[in-house]
Amino acid sequence: MSTKWSIQMSESFMQQYPLVSDMPFQRRRCWNYENGCMLTAFEQVWRKTGDYRYFDYIKTNMDLFIKPDGSIETYRLEEYNVDQINQGKSLFLLLEQTGDERYRKALELLVTQMKSHPRTSEGGLWHKKIYPYQMWLDGVYMTSPLLARYAQAFGASEWFDDVTHEILLMEKHARDPKTGLLYHGWDESKEQSWADKESGCSPHFWGRALGWYVMAIVDVLDFLPIDHPKRGLVIGLFYRLAEAIARVQEPESGLWYQVLDEGEREGNYLEASGSAMFVYALAKGARKGYLSDSFLHVARNGFQGLLTHCVEKDADGSLHVNQICSVAGLGGTPYRDGSYAYYISEPVRRDDPKGFAPFVMACLEMEESSVSDPHR
Repeated sequence: MSTKWSIQMSESFMQQYPLVSDMPFQRRRCWNYENGCMLTAFEQVWRKTGDYRYFDYIKTNMDLFIKPDGSIETYRLEEYNVDQINQGKSLFLLLEQTGDERYRKALELLVTQMKSHPRTSEGGLWHKKIYPYQMWLDGVYMTSPLLARYAQAFGASEWFDDVTHEILLMEKHARDPKTGLLYHGWDESKEQSWADKESGCSPHFWGRALGWYVMAIVDVLDFLPIDHPKRGLVIGLFYRLAEAIARVQEPESGLWYQVLDEGEREGNYLEASGSAMFVYALAKGARKGYLSDSFLHVARNGFQGLLTHCVEKDADGSLHVNQICSVAGLGGTPYRDGSYAYYISEPVRRDDPKGFAPFVMACLEMEESSVSDPHR
């Protein structure tokens, strides 16, 4: 196509959804990680194109929440919810481009939460105050890239140690030695009914959870110093996890299943958000040299699968991403038991930022790899 997929998808999204937080399925306008997903993708598009309409979109959506004193509308620090950190990633760009101190103050507020956030006995962040002693793969993406960027931007190197510890600790407790995949969550207390009484892990490998985790790794490495003592360990675990992810790719479509290792089981389906996250992380990992070039082939197959099976064009010309799991969690009310039946029962949505944003980022990575590959 004459216009790149990253641009086509971004233009279509901005036209349909001027405010991310006002998308039809959002219950109310609030500061949340889903907004952050889309705005992070648009920052990458802006840096690639230099088109200030993308920057203006980010600023408009962020300024709904950032008050003159740097406080954040609808955000509560005492909620101690790691999800609330993710939207803060756009604050770096806004501070860099405008010099407006309210963005710096908002960023410091989020980092203050991280300083006092409850942790496991080994220093891992609880997913939320309401989920005591639990670490989820999702949470690593919500916090670690922002903290690594903060460490680099403000010379706060202690956060490099913190984020590498978080990544390594999650893998230590959630990894299944048989498949090499990581379980969705881990409960140190082993009190939750979804937690295995010996390991504390939840029972299944949810695609998007693992997608969050590998995106976190590849984004943290953008900021982690090349001589950091844990950098090699992080890249090493990324490599062996990438191998495990490649093994469960569905060969015909190139996509990945909602429950990764149970593709033949009734009710399972090829899911867009986890697939897009894997394409982004594997392609970027190969481009940066963390992974071998063979993973770029895996990513290309996945990207083609997304275009074939998940991207749709309406009669009005608008573009959409389908087959996105709306949400999946553990515990809470009503209780989510982490069973296979639970994961396949959650609704599937169109254009959810948790799938649309990583697809845009995957487009950018595939476009980058096409430019750098003389054989394409």
